[in-house]
Amino acid sequence: MQMRPEFIEKIYAGWLAKMIGIRLGAPIEGWTYEKIRNAFGDLDHYLVDYRDFAADDDSNGPLFFLKALQDGRNGFDLKAQDVAEALLNYAPFEHGFFWWGGYGVSTEHTAYLNLRSGVPAPQSGSIAQNGATMAEQIGGQIFIDTWGLVTPGNPDLAAKFAKEAASVTHDGNGIYGGIFVAVCISYAFIEQDMKKILQKGLSYIPEDCEYARVVRAVMDFYEERPNDWRACFDYIFQNFGYDKYPGNCHIIPNIAVMILGLLYGEGDFDRTLNITNLCGWDTDCNVGNVATIMGVRNGLEGIAYDKWRAPINDFLACSSVVGSLNIMDIPYGAVYIAKLAYALAGETMPEPWNTIANERIDSCHFEFPGSTHAMRVRCRAYGKGRDNKETYICNTDETAATGERCLKVVAKEAVAGDDIFIYRKTFYEPADFHDSRYDPCFSPLIYPGQTLHASVFIPEYSFDTEVSLYVRDAHSGEVFNSQRAQAKKGAWMTLSCELPRLEGVLLDEMGVCCHVKGDYKMIATSATKYDYVCMIDDLYVDGGADYLLDFACEHEQKWMGHHREITPMTRLKGIQYLAEGKLHLSCSDFAESYTGRHDWTDYMATFCITPVTGKNHMALIRVQGAIRNYAFALLDGKAALLKNDNGYRVLAQADFSWELGETYEVTVAAKGNRIMAQIGDIALDYTDEERPYLCGSIGVGVQNGSHIAVSTIDVQKV
Repeated sequence: MQMRPEFIEKIYAGWLAKMIGIRLGAPIEGWTYEKIRNAFGDLDHYLVDYRDFAADDDSNGPLFFLKALQDGRNGFDLKAQDVAEALLNYAPFEHGFFWWGGYGVSTEHTAYLNLRSGVPAPQSGSIAQNGATMAEQIGGQIFIDTWGLVTPGNPDLAAKFAKEAASVTHDGNGIYGGIFVAVCISYAFIEQDMKKILQKGLSYIPEDCEYARVVRAVMDFYEERPNDWRACFDYIFQNFGYDKYPGNCHIIPNIAVMILGLLYGEGDFDRTLNITNLCGWDTDCNVGNVATIMGVRNGLEGIAYDKWRAPINDFLACSSVVGSLNIMDIPYGAVYIAKLAYALAGETMPEPWNTIANERIDSCHFEFPGSTHAMRVRCRAYGKGRDNKETYICNTDETAATGERCLKVVAKEAVAGDDIFIYRKTFYEPADFHDSRYDPCFSPLIYPGQTLHASVFIPEYSFDTEVSLYVRDAHSGEVFNSQRAQAKKGAWMTLSCELPRLEGVLLDEMGVCCHVKGDYKMIATSATKYDYVCMIDDLYVDGGADYLLDFACEHEQKWMGHHREITPMTRLKGIQYLAEGKLHLSCSDFAESYTGRHDWTDYMATFCITPVTGKNHMALIRVQGAIRNYAFALLDGKAALLKNDNGYRVLAQADFSWELGETYEVTVAAKGNRIMAQIGDIALDYTDEERPYLCGSIGVGVQNGSHIAVSTIDVQKV
């Protein structure tokens, strides 16, 4: 299928709608129809005004499993094992990401442990391995949306990908559900008629399977009684309810209410989502899937901005082991999906998308209509003025530094001397969130030594302004500004600033500071209310890091329940804590913890480590997840370079006598496909010619019951 220009925006609409559906259904997940009806009557809005919506399994899975197309061993000829390795690579071990209900209880948990134990995909999710109850739960379809989004108008390919992906964890009706939903999403790019979309989905699964039987039954009921969705739900409850199918959350009752919503919604985005939500059961999953189909079908113009989009503000938190990918925005995911879609079609993305996707995919570019990239505004008032001024942001096509759109910022009643901070949060703390759904954890998006970029436009009708780029240290609250520059009204100004080397900081904001100029007395005494206006475009960071991570400066994040994190680390597994100014990590079998950006390329890192117990202590670089990285290791009487390719193997080693309780400095460097390490007089060097890892973050690890303490990690460019 040839790509069409409108497909990029429809991918964004579908991915955005998925987040809307998840957020809409999350507060009543697991509720029954009766409980929802008795508590609320009808629903037509978000039930909870989340400060920021924490991570959710329904968004974690679709985005990170899709990375199998990029990371997998078979390229675009996707195989189940490629998706299996994406699961192993990006999911933390038995915390976060999705529901870890126990082996034989949670389908995904069961399949994950099968894979960890060497059971390959698709056996890992099969009925033969796990039984029909495990294999036919709802997960086969709730993580599948991106396989439809990445194949717009190509249901054949959507079905192929979905079958491979769903089979990692599911089988039988679980796989059929994945195929059905992915095909419906793919076909919605080119078809408006909902009945035809559903029929297309049915055409890819066996006619006699239970999944197809239920879909057709609900479609037939709709034909007989198209004006009474509650009667249809009663029919579903009596014939296909939870009591008819085993397990915690079976796929069949939930697809029944999804079909109900898609038909009785009559093509209206709001009505479709609200009816599906009112049916209860697995609401965030069902409304999320339905919303993706409707978002693609109806496009952005079919999604009410103030009601659905503004509360989300394009924000998305995730809970993978790659902390810098856990702070993303919805446009990032959409561009990533679109980039893969064009590659699958063998085509080049049109501009400006090609530049965005290949040079600054993580940028705040505002090219999607209405997009805000989770940007925020705050004011620091002059003198005794009010800091909490009313502010407003909106996407506009009035002007742009590149492309066609930018972000417009309004600060009401600004006065000369005020500082207007327009920023993206680059690190999050528990207080930023309403809850800790699926245990999010983060590493910062920006580091000392990197280069910050942005473009600023001051319209003729606004105040005179000096502008600077800035970052903020979360530990001290200190703001680091670049040199101020006078803005010329009516013209875009492009700013760049290389951040200096800093030690012991954690940068949690990056953005533009507008320093309002003018006659303070005239503005303050005028009867006219002055609103400050500026435009921002192309905010992004690039380049290598140059900083010292000092664990004496870090702290424990206390989330809800047992969820604890150490800034700025994302833990795969093991016991992790701070003591005497050091990060401690220990295990019974293995433990690892990571930090830094996922896209760092050439750099060196000096680790100050103390082996406490055991015989396996590792400093990690080029970390791309739990099964993809290089390591320097202190082994039994050895110093070694290792490669983790779903299991560690030795690349180079030398005799080295080390002692427990002694502190060592080890420097590990990566340049291209060459990996080097130095400890004392021992130097190790290896050039990797076999699928080398050319980018990644840093971390520490232990194996076989070992315990390591780390005081500092010094990262520098090479």
